[in-house]
Parts: sequence; C-alpha cells; structure tokens
Amino acid sequence: MTDSAGSAAWSDAAFAAALLAVDPGGLGGLVLRGGAGPVRDTWLELLRDLLPAGTPVRRCPLNIADDRLLGGLDLTLSLASGRPVAQRGVLADAHGGIVVLPMAERISDATGARIAAVLDDGRVAIERDGLAATLPADIAIVLLDESAGPDERPPSALVERCALQIDIGDARVQDLSLGNVDEEQVAAARASLAQVRPVDDALIDSLCEATLALGVGSARAPVFALRAARAAAALEGRDRVTLEDMACAARLVLAPRATHAPPPDQDAQDREGEAETPPEEPASRDDREEGGESKDSGSPPTDVVIAAVEAALPAEILSASFARERTRAARAHAGGAGARVFSPLRGRPVASRSGALRAGERLNVVETLRAAAPWQKLRGASGRIEVRRDDFRIRRFVERRESTTIFVVDASGSAAFQRLAEAKGAVELLLADAYVSRARVALVSFRNVAAEVLLPPTRSLARARRRLADLPGGGGTPLANGLQAALVLALAEKARGRSPRLLLLTDGRANITAAGKPGRAQAEEDALAAARLVRGAALSAIHVDTSPRPRPGAGKLAEAMGARYAPLPYLDARSVRGLLGPSAVRQT
Repeated sequence: MTDSAGSAAWSDAAFAAALLAVDPGGLGGLVLRGGAGPVRDTWLELLRDLLPAGTPVRRCPLNIADDRLLGGLDLTLSLASGRPVAQRGVLADAHGGIVVLPMAERISDATGARIAAVLDDGRVAIERDGLAATLPADIAIVLLDESAGPDERPPSALVERCALQIDIGDARVQDLSLGNVDEEQVAAARASLAQVRPVDDALIDSLCEATLALGVGSARAPVFALRAARAAAALEGRDRVTLEDMACAARLVLAPRATHAPPPDQDAQDREGEAETPPEEPASRDDREEGGESKDSGSPPTDVVIAAVEAALPAEILSASFARERTRAARAHAGGAGARVFSPLRGRPVASRSGALRAGERLNVVETLRAAAPWQKLRGASGRIEVRRDDFRIRRFVERRESTTIFVVDASGSAAFQRLAEAKGAVELLLADAYVSRARVALVSFRNVAAEVLLPPTRSLARARRRLADLPGGGGTPLANGLQAALVLALAEKARGRSPRLLLLTDGRANITAAGKPGRAQAEEDALAAARLVRGAALSAIHVDTSPRPRPGAGKLAEAMGARYAPLPYLDARSVRGLLGPSAVRQT
C-alpha cells in the first residue's frame, strides 16, 4: 500500500459521501467496503455532517425481526387497549434519511429483498397481524461491507440498488484530512440540483457504450451514473454536465461493476496511425463547457469515459472475476453441507406455520398471541385472552443434513499411484475440516475389471488413515463399474437421510465394459449409461479430468452425468478439496 493509494481511496470516499448527500433519492445508496475502525467512523460522521440538519440516520441491527424492520402489531399496547395498535419500523422511522446496515455481508437474502422493495416503492406496506397500513419510507441505504473474501458479499438485491461502491481498505488515519467537501458547497449543490440541464445525447450514448464495453449487465448502472454526473456538476457550481463530470461518475459507478477490461479500440488504433496534424489552439474553459462536453482532449466521449473507468480497474480483474465464478459454481454443484430439511425440534428457527398442534411439535406462544390479539373484541373476551385453534402457530426449524463426499478414483494405468495419492490427501484434508461438522467421506476405486469400496462412509480420521495406508493400483479402466458402485453407495447414504455427492477423478478413457471384458467402444457406451443413471438419481457430482489436455469425451461424460466438469491435469490434494468450495463440509 502506498501513500497515494490511501489518499486516493479517502478522496474518492469523501467525494462519494458528498454525491450521496446531494442526491440520496436518486443514487439509492452506497456500499462502503472496509473493516470497522477510525476511517469508517470518520466517513460516517462526514456523511452526517453533509446531510441537512435533522435528517434521520438510523442504524439497522443485523438480525432484526420483520416487525421491527417494516412495522407491525405492538403486542403490549394491543393487549392493554383491547384493539390493534401498530408500531413503526426502522425503515419508516428513517423516512427522508439514511439507513445504515452494518455487517451487510451477513444480511439474509430475504431481508435484503424486503428492504429492496421499500427502496423501489418509497413506502412500507404493513399487511400482517390484522393490520393494513401504508407508511412513507423514502430512504437511501449505506451498506457497511466487511467481507473477507469473494464468497462473502451483501445481498445482490441491495448492491444492485446502490449507485456507489467505495473501498476504504487502503485509507489510513493520516489521510482523513484530504479530500473533504465543504458543507456549504454540498448544501448549495443540493439546492441547485434541479436546475442542472438535461444531459447531452452524445454523453448518454458514450456512457451506454462504456457500460457495454465493461461488461456491466445492470440496466440501473448507466442511470445511476447519469444521476451521479448531475450531482457532480452541481457540486462544481455548473448548470450542465460536462465530459469530466461523466468520466468521474463512470469511474465511481461503473468500475466496481465491471466484469472485464474493455476490448482494444480498433478505431483508436487507426487514429494513432494517421498522419499527425498541427495542434489547434487550446480552447478556453467557456468554450470547453459549451455544448456540455470537453473538447480539449481530441478524443471521442466514449474513449474518455472508458479511460477514466479503466484507470480505476484493478489489474487482476479478469482472474478475480473468474475465481469468483469458479468458487460460486463449486458451491452450487457441491451441495454445501447437505440439503435443508424442516425439523420440529432443532435447527435454525424459521417462520411459524398455522395448524393443529401434533405430537412432538412446539407451540409458538408469542406468535399465537399475535394471531389472536386482533380478534378479541369480536370474540367478546373481557379480562382474558381467548385463543382458538385457528390462532395456533407451530414452531419450525430448518437444519442441514449430514453430507457424504464419495471419491470415485480411477486406479488404473501408470498414473494410478499419483491419483490415489492425491485422493488420499484430499480425503484427509476434508476429514480434518469435517471433524466439527460431522460430515462423512468415502472412497471408491476401480481398476482391472471391477470396482471396490476402499473406504466406507466415515467421519473418523484415524480410521481413514488406516484404510488408506496401502491402496492397489494399475490395470484396466472399468469406468462403468466404478460409477455403478458409487451410485449404489450414494443411494444408500441418501436413504439414511444424508446428502451424498460424487467426486470422480479419471481421464475418462474407459476400456473395460460393465461385463468385465475388454473393448473401448462398448466400455465408453457402458460408462455413459452409468453416468445417465447418476444424473437420473439427481446426485450432485464433479468430474475432475486428469488428462494432460481436456478431451471432448470427458466433457461428454460430465454432461451425461449432470456434473460440473473440471479439467485439472496437474492435480494436488488442496485443489481437489478446493473444487468442493470453502463450505464443502461446513454445517450452517
């Protein structure tokens, strides 16, 4: 980290705070990435100072209940008064102001969707517990993102509705005096924002072209960039948007959303090859601002906007985006820690259900009273609460099933010893990780003319080490038999209430048929038939192609099995474990 990186990060953060204070409704919100500390606290104080006096700023707890977030029935006052009494939620309390969401990366998607609906409508609709009311909630949000890696991020529904995304990870305490915007300047910009003229069509076209060139798939992004450019022009005291304003807005809005670097501009390369012409006299500031764009660079508006965004892109954006997609796909196909199932007694609490109370279930007393409270007057209850069967609310919990990772290893041929060694290493790594979560690991190998379950499903690391000490290798490749043996084992685990998943390590060159006879053509057909059975059983699977080069036949096998295809010619134990994702054995 350099001094310039820290000062630039804080300067961008301070300017973004000013833009949000000028037009909070138009920009929707801001994602502030960085850990808790004096830098983040100073930024939040700066934002409060830039907002108009009396603007509500509410902090929303992480695990807030729906009735506190959106509003609902005030149970205490309702029982005391004998009639339904509504209470306002945090979002309605923040009407005309800002809602700060700490630890935004831990917000559930359901809560994010509820907040997103309020951002879209500008109001909160309360229709629960016998109440029906609509409260204004014109708010902007600030997401405090403390993500430690690409797997942790705030709900996409909220990030999508925040125009600005700022990273203060490089900013230091000594940088906090740089780039602050004057409060009077922000107040004047807020008052004059409505007088900023509509943006020139040429600038809008350039912004849309830049959005496409950077791979930004959000339709909100160019709209947010236009709003940010108008706010930037108002901060500079101008009544029209210039190309510099547009480039600055694109850098703050489009760069964090870019999925790849812009492709080379062939027109620009052609212009570089043209004969040089005598430079024109530099235009004055008034001439540059006339027409709503800068003319001193000689470059088309799109090139200027893209250049501004490209300067803010990290050098590793391509590799980082590919890594995120690979991790996300691994988690989706690996099946996580097991399927979710409802339980009446244990697990993570979820919404109660109405119905009769059966043996082994628990009554949610508070929710039952909430359901009964609105009807007390009609039921004629006096001095007591009348609860009927229709009011019953039953507790529900959701828990993860145990997961079983079944390694299906090709132990044939000259590369058998390397594959078995890496499979052994991956099994030991997963079992070490699974000690707390109580996940299971099994190992099936196939060689010569048959398959063998070398390690039955176990969560004992000591037992696995004993069974994996000496594993045989060499011979033919009965791939179909290996898949069938793994399928039988997976179905047995599924019948026991566990979530099985297969990790197949092979080059896919089958040469032994399901009947145990040589014949490559028939062996490959038998392998595809066994793979289709795996797909028909709806099992999660990954095919690790250990060939020196990816083969079409291996991809065809993965497609028939409904598996994720991962060509890994240079195999190691950690890369095998990494295919299952960071949550491969974690129970949630």
